[in-house]
Parts: sequence; structure tokens; C-alpha cells
Amino acid sequence: MAPVHMFHIPVICLLILVESIECQLKKFPLLMPNVYPDRDELYLCTPVRVVDEKSFYIVGFEPNATMNVAHHILLFGCTTPGTTDEVWDCGEMAKSGTEKKYKRASPCASGNHVLYAWARNAKTLELPEDVGFQVGKGTSIQYIVLQIHYSKKFEDNRRDNSGMYLVYTEEPQSKLAGVLLFGVGGLIPPKSVTHMETACRINEMKKIYPFAYRTHTHSLGRVVSGYVIRKDETGKDHWTLLGKRDPMTPQMFYEVFDKSPVMYGDRMAARCTMDSSSRGRITKVGPTNEDEMCNFYLMYYVENDTPLEMKYCFSEGPPYYKWNDDVSNDLNSIPDTEASLLD
Repeated sequence: MAPVHMFHIPVICLLILVESIECQLKKFPLLMPNVYPDRDELYLCTPVRVVDEKSFYIVGFEPNATMNVAHHILLFGCTTPGTTDEVWDCGEMAKSGTEKKYKRASPCASGNHVLYAWARNAKTLELPEDVGFQVGKGTSIQYIVLQIHYSKKFEDNRRDNSGMYLVYTEEPQSKLAGVLLFGVGGLIPPKSVTHMETACRINEMKKIYPFAYRTHTHSLGRVVSGYVIRKDETGKDHWTLLGKRDPMTPQMFYEVFDKSPVMYGDRMAARCTMDSSSRGRITKVGPTNEDEMCNFYLMYYVENDTPLEMKYCFSEGPPYYKWNDDVSNDLNSIPDTEASLLD
């Protein structure tokens, strides 16, 4: 079945004058089409195709979900989706020998961008004035794919239509939004406190303005922090905190601590502090609740420019990568204690 075309649903417009119709903010319901999660730890995706003759600007995200149903939700912008099916299994885990209700594919076949993420009953997000995610004509985002992680099978054969309402406008926005996702792989040893860290340099001649951040881990996460690092003329690193939070609180986007622009040559870094003191086994990074994740999302905008080509900042994580590894990088003045403590 071909994907639904985005923004073909009738919307209400504000009548200004007899000869003038101004369509202000509109909503598009990107929801699961009454799916049945038939097993635990199931990731399902459903796509919507953006009308290709127009540009649209997403300026808000309204969740239609609760944490007792959806473990988390991601919205991807894709050039092409993983498949043209109405719904597919887009998780990383496959159990061999079991009958599958849904075809398996990744969220995007090409042009993968993270637009938004939700978990733990996070509230509606409204972007700042004049800021929007451009999709459609003139962009690589021709589809928007909704991914929901259902951690538990539905026992009563009921159906689900969780998802997201996209608040959008056709009015061009002067500040285009983007998301930079920091992630860490690796292994967490038992009975320990482990730092999962990553860092990357901005190598594009652009100026980005951070405005929101979000943290995500599973149950071992205690603190997630993100920084921008600027080196002075003496070679000393100055770490500016962008955001820090307990990931067990609602995993919504929060206002950044510092809105100073980030430019070419600056480095950005993130750390998740994991506590496995009550767990007697090694924990790997993965998609299920038995695994862990370490993510720091940074939402930013550019003025009269296009967002970064860089979308991700990932490291192999422990035991292969750490901030103070002189072989991996040349970071100094690391805020080792501050990065793992909540105020």
C-alpha cells in the first residue's frame, strides 16, 4: 500500500479578507493505522509522503501517546522510506524462527534525519518564533516516518493509533531547524558506575544556534550532559554546558543552558553516567529494555542558511573510547565531576 500524502487532509484556514485567505498553523495527524503489537520489544514504522511541489515548515510536535503504551517515539525525515508498506517492523532485533506479521526494514532507505523524539510522557514542543523544520520541495526530506517502540505485546488484541500531530505552516521561516544526535555504543560492566562519552568537531562553515536538548537512556542512566568545547589561543579547552538532566524524568526537549552560537572548529561532546551497581551482568547497547542506550539530542537553528550536513556524533564507547584518551582526541580541562552530578 502506498504511503499517505502529507498535507492532503483538509485544514481550517483563517479568512482575512474576501480576496485573501491566509492559512496559519495547521495540524497533520501522523498516527499508527490501528496496529496490533503482536510481541514484546516491537518497533513499528509508518510513513507519510510530503507533497513534492511545496515546502512546508514544521513548527511544533503534539504527542498522541502515553508511556504505558509507547516506550518511545522517533520521527525521521527520509528521502525514501525503508519500504512502501503502510506499516513495517523497523527494529534492530529479529527472533529467528518466529512468524512475522510485518515486513522488516529500516526507517529510511536513504536520507536519514532525526526530526523529533519523545518518551516518558513528554509534553508538546513548540519551536521558537520564526524557526521550523523545512520538508518537501527543495529539501532531502520527502517522507516523514513515525517509529514507535512497543515494549510489551498487546494481550487483548486491541489496536493502537499512537503517534504525533505535526504543527506546520506553509509560510517560509527565516530560521531552519536541525537536530544533532549524540550516541554512544559499548558495554557497561556489572556492579559499577560507567561513563559513556562521545565528542565531535564541527567541520562545516556554518553558525548554529542551539535552543533545545533532550536526553535518553534506559534504566541504568543517572545523568546525561552535553557540552560545546572551544579552545583558546593557549590550547586550553573551555567547556560550556548546553544541558544536563536525569534521564528518568520526562524525556522531552528542554531549553538549553547556553544559546551562544556554535561555529566551525568548535567541538561538541556528550556523556551518560550509568549506574549498574545493582546489576550482576554486562549490559550492551541495544534497542530493548534489557539493553541500554545513551543519547543526547541537540536541536538548533541556522539563520538564512541550511542545517548541518552532519546529523550524528557517535563513538564506540566503553571500553574503546573515552574523553581523556589522548590517542582518540586531545581534549583537556574535562569537567569530569560536574558532567556526572546533578545540581
